Amino acid sequence: MSAARDAHGAVNAVWKLEAARIIAGLTRMVRDVGLAEELAQDALVGALEQWPEQGVPDNPGAWLMTAAKRRAIDHIRRDERMGRRHEEIARTLERQDPEPDDDVLRLMFVSCHPVLPAEERVALTLRLLGGLGIPEIARAFLVPELTVSQRVAKAKRTLAEEQVPFELPPGPELAGRLTSVLDVIYLIFNEGYSATSGDDLMRPSLALEALRLGRLLAELAPGEAEVHGLVALMEIQASRAAARTGPSGEPIQLHEQDRGLWDRLLITRGFAAMLRAKEAGGPLGPYVLQAAIAVSHAQAGTAQDTNWAQIATLYEALVRLRPSPVIQLNRAVALGMAHGPQAGLDLVETVAADPALKDYHLLSVVRGDLLARLGRHDEAGKDFTRAAALTRNAAERAFLLGRAATGAAQAPSQQTGLTLGEAAEGFLARGDLDAQTIRSYGQTLRRLRLDLGPGTPLADVTARQVAGVFAVAWGTAAPRTWNRHRAAVRSFSSWAAIADLSAELGRKPESRERRPAVHGPALEALWRHPSLRERALWRLLHESGASARAALSLNVEDLDLVARRGRVTTRTGPVWISWGDGTAALLSELVAGRTRGPLFLADRRPAPARMPKPADLCPDTGRGRLSYERAEYLFKKAAGHTLHQLAFRMKHYTLDGPGQA
Repeated sequence: MSAARDAHGAVNAVWKLEAARIIAGLTRMVRDVGLAEELAQDALVGALEQWPEQGVPDNPGAWLMTAAKRRAIDHIRRDERMGRRHEEIARTLERQDPEPDDDVLRLMFVSCHPVLPAEERVALTLRLLGGLGIPEIARAFLVPELTVSQRVAKAKRTLAEEQVPFELPPGPELAGRLTSVLDVIYLIFNEGYSATSGDDLMRPSLALEALRLGRLLAELAPGEAEVHGLVALMEIQASRAAARTGPSGEPIQLHEQDRGLWDRLLITRGFAAMLRAKEAGGPLGPYVLQAAIAVSHAQAGTAQDTNWAQIATLYEALVRLRPSPVIQLNRAVALGMAHGPQAGLDLVETVAADPALKDYHLLSVVRGDLLARLGRHDEAGKDFTRAAALTRNAAERAFLLGRAATGAAQAPSQQTGLTLGEAAEGFLARGDLDAQTIRSYGQTLRRLRLDLGPGTPLADVTARQVAGVFAVAWGTAAPRTWNRHRAAVRSFSSWAAIADLSAELGRKPESRERRPAVHGPALEALWRHPSLRERALWRLLHESGASARAALSLNVEDLDLVARRGRVTTRTGPVWISWGDGTAALLSELVAGRTRGPLFLADRRPAPARMPKPADLCPDTGRGRLSYERAEYLFKKAAGHTLHQLAFRMKHYTLDGPGQA
């Protein structure tokens, strides 16, 4: 067991270090980013199977690369369309491989190709070259995880469909593609410098990888000031690494750091990169401005010597170039240091109204800092508690909870009575609420507790405060969502026997218009779709009237192909979904000898880091269950409609069994 554990640990460690180089090398061979990642993951699965028994090889990175290349060659040979290129590919593989760094740079510029929208370029490059998971990218962009998954998947398909060449762009095009590349590198660096999740504050390997890529880019584009500006920024920020954590891994704020621990060599390199940026000339770009801010910090012998007025001016210029609530938040810190905490707090309260920051824990950290400096320790403690609830980094969470406890100890004691958190728990513990209602009400009350503080006396909560929470959290939500949360607040107020906290929340009109079902020529076109899986799913939905989620939860072992039905489990018990002739013919072909696992399978096998539950894996193919989000995307792409518009019940097909609609 210990040997297996050691082997698995080695696999994960090597993957983090070598993934970008392996995927880049494979992309050069197969000219398909998505396929290259799949082949690399296949090699990783091979390592997980073989290393526990055979031992970790002397050069595990080379082992993974060799295994992945063999899979790539096998794939090429199986592809009949590539037949004419076999000899050319063989000759290429016999020649000495290019430098790995060249491949990584090519992969970076392919990932940032103009054929992709900006958000897809950054998400894809972070995934392939930074080794970041979907949740980490989502937090970096302040968007939902589903959005990031869709961006990455769509980017891979677009690159394949457009046949984007695996090469560095020519000179004139290079300059236009640098901005996206620089943004990606800095996001990778930030994840290494301040990890969004995990037990440690930093992920040094990511920061070093970003520095390495930045230095390579500086060699590639020596006349680009912004490249040198980014390198200067990263060098100087990386110089503080040894001073950023205490003996137990707790964060140490910039003004409390022992500057004697700052790496003078990295600072010197940062100053040199800044000089190269100035020599390159041109208008000041965002990375040169951020580097200038870092230089100001590095030049100050002590925290008290920091020229905060200059830093605030630089942030003001940066906001004009890149309007961003996060940059405004940094500017608020500088204003608070240069002109007093109230000046910073005034700007923070303005920025806090931006919905993009509703779950950004550093907003609460900054506000807590400013409130503590103003002596408003009770309010500061609430903000630190909120920040601790939002961060996914264990070291940072412990630090913030400590600051919250310190603030509570410094605040004057007072009799609070029933708190918002206690009242919410009592409300949700009622015996007359079903599970779905508890889940719905719980979403509303979680947001109120998070934003207003669970320790806030219930008597102090006002309708105006609740309206402020709604404006940020659900201001742009669909009317139905807004009204659902509003109803939860009304019910809570009535139960708690307090003034209606939804008094300032108007009900939004909901559209009753139903979208038409897919029919006629559009339906016939779907039955001619080239994908067997898609045709089978769509036909099943059309003939059975079942929901898409129910159909996607079908397992091969629960099918009765003779009786033309399949069993799924719902909240109310098992339900049989029945279908007709069209579905029956397609399912027989789709199952193709499989005896267990999901009926509808994903396109590719899952990565080891995102392995689903055993029940959602096919034992024959290793692929996971097709997700609802992916199925919905494919149908929208093919028909321009939602799956709900397809799943209407035919007259002679019904659901039977307990729990039927």
